[in-house]
Amino acid sequence: MLVRSYRAVGIDLQQQVHEDIRDNFRLYPQLWGQKQPDTNIDHRRVPNLQRFLVRNGLEIPASRVPSDYSFGDIVAWRLPDGETHIAVVVPGPGSRRDERWVVHKQGDGTKWENTLLDHDIVGHYRYGK
Repeated sequence: MLVRSYRAVGIDLQQQVHEDIRDNFRLYPQLWGQKQPDTNIDHRRVPNLQRFLVRNGLEIPASRVPSDYSFGDIVAWRLPDGETHIAVVVPGPGSRRDERWVVHKQGDGTKWENTLLDHDIVGHYRYGK
């Protein structure tokens, strides 16, 4: 979902992540027993995306204040099961456009929800290269 969101604004995040992992493989999390980059999955793994964003974007302190998040910011959560998940901050619907909602893909497809603060925020990033 994150890669597709950036592709819609003319940024090939998938290619950028792939190239950075290819050139700096040992700087990325070694959690999956890989001996080399895997272009089929690396750009979808949240720990890889977090490392890429720290290396190439702007890491912003996480907070529990919705107004600290700008539309287009990226948020990484730790879910109750311990897994990490990632989303893009977007405006709320209709008259709630000043609210911070998120778009993310989970299980049964893309979701647009008012869940920014529902989980433990473990990363807050801004990227636009």
